[in-house]
Amino acid sequence: MCILKVKQKTGLKIFVQPKASKTKIVGLYDDMVKLAVAAPPVDGKANTEVISFFARLLQVKKSDLVIAAGAHARRKVLVSELFTEDLLKQKLSAYIDIG
Repeated sequence: MCILKVKQKTGLKIFVQPKASKTKIVGLYDDMVKLAVAAPPVDGKANTEVISFFARLLQVKKSDLVIAAGAHARRKVLVSELFTEDLLKQKLSAYIDIG
């Protein structure tokens, strides 16, 4: 499942595909949310776009989101103290079926 617990926080496993034409969720990939990102993987631009996208989607501040793992990789874990498993399932259900 793409939702996990990380030290008392709820996290979301993400697979990032950089340099896309538009930032959007494109489905599931290897038990992660696959996110096409309209930014290059240079100087943290793709990470900034990941945080901006999920802040808008989940209606939270960018500062409430942290990339806890994978800052220099395509496979990332995004965490926040504000996430709950139910909130993530509800917000992501419009894009993917996470069960």
